[in-house]
Amino acid sequence: MPRRQIRVTGAAEAPLWAALRALRTELDVPEAFGPEVLAEAERAAREPTLPAYDATDIPLFTIDPPTSTDLDQAMHLSRRPDGYRVRYAIADVAGFVVPGGLLDAEAHRRVTTLYFPDGKIPLHPPVLSEGAASLLPDQTCPAVLWTVDLDGDGRPTATDVRRALVRSRAKLDYESVQQQLDAGTAEEPLALLKDIGLLREQQEVARGGISLNVPEQEITERDGAYELAYRAPLPADGWNAQISLLTGMAAAELMLAYGTGVLRTLPAAPDGAVGRLRRTARALRIDWPHHVSYAELIRSLDPHLPHHAAFLQECTTLLRGAGYTVFRGGATPDLTTHAAVAAPYTHCTAPLRRLVDRYASELCLAAAAGEEPPEWVLAALADLPKRMAEGTRRAGTVERECVDIVEAALLKDRVGELFDGTVVDVQEREPTVGTVQLESPAVVARIKSEEGAGSLPLGERLRVRLTQADPGSSKVLFAPA
Repeated sequence: MPRRQIRVTGAAEAPLWAALRALRTELDVPEAFGPEVLAEAERAAREPTLPAYDATDIPLFTIDPPTSTDLDQAMHLSRRPDGYRVRYAIADVAGFVVPGGLLDAEAHRRVTTLYFPDGKIPLHPPVLSEGAASLLPDQTCPAVLWTVDLDGDGRPTATDVRRALVRSRAKLDYESVQQQLDAGTAEEPLALLKDIGLLREQQEVARGGISLNVPEQEITERDGAYELAYRAPLPADGWNAQISLLTGMAAAELMLAYGTGVLRTLPAAPDGAVGRLRRTARALRIDWPHHVSYAELIRSLDPHLPHHAAFLQECTTLLRGAGYTVFRGGATPDLTTHAAVAAPYTHCTAPLRRLVDRYASELCLAAAAGEEPPEWVLAALADLPKRMAEGTRRAGTVERECVDIVEAALLKDRVGELFDGTVVDVQEREPTVGTVQLESPAVVARIKSEEGAGSLPLGERLRVRLTQADPGSSKVLFAPA
């Protein structure tokens, strides 16, 4: 899920502001919470439902972007005689949201938190998502506490999940975590993030899973203005993600054994899509022998090399088609796995920002206790996949359109100028149309050859001319110079 929590300010950005307002209207994005919803949230923040089990003695810590305040997860890592113990606390939204209440109805309407350049539209009111329900440092709050024991190779040997009172001790960010790990100055609970993360990455390799290390296009604020930049994920990003993946996989296995649950599923890519990717690899001069699997190839690529980064971006097309699969009453669904994870998996670690996670947590708690899930959970299951699909689609559209709008606003006064870029995609049916990735600024936009100019050179570095940049239409267009 995107975490672009930045602000764009200044009267000079009037076209940008207007375009973002128009986008909200076009997508029917929910804006401010109503007074009744806010009043219910205030009451819930003052009087949450608290669990009996006290785990505030565990010195948990969070790892998030530095400006984040909606903190879903906190962890503590330790050694055991024969391996490791991962304790992962997830914000317990059900401790604040009453089923069938106004907050619950509003969350079902919003589905996910939406991120815009001029602010975010949260799933829950900030008094909860950035306050009482968030795992902020030195705040005691309810959580769903996972305990996963691993052997010396990083394989799970035991799983427990229960409600607990928790208290995070520190709010860390990716860059500072990476610096401490590189310098060898991290205390053991944090230092083990690297050890366990590397072991889990090895387990991912063994089962044929894939983590795409694609450079991200980010909107950042600097000195009151905004710019686009590419950010290559740090190793610590991946190790942190492995803890979340571990929990999502443990949750899926727990629900499958129980016979009722909701999975995040992705079918294997069709042969045609893989064939297209092989043709793209040839065009980008990437050696992909037939005996080398797709997963092996991905791990051999360097995202800092332009033609490798272009291919990794193309690989994201194989991840399309993910959805949510509900099952109950012991009937195992036909598809239980997520092709990229290469194992059963579910979303359960971001309930402050994603609706389905609250339900997954409740199902796992019921499974662990050997009890029937709450009726409000069972009643909502059938509708969850459709509702999540609609919300996820809207969130994806918001992210894509916002980047397009910012690109257009950034370039609106530079029409006619020349830039250096690389063609990272060419349409098969219309090879004169594709996508170009500029070196600077960090723009990824549409490119179209002029009439009679021939096909675009996939993977080639070339000079391109900006022919269109209109924040109002959120369109940027280039042509080979």
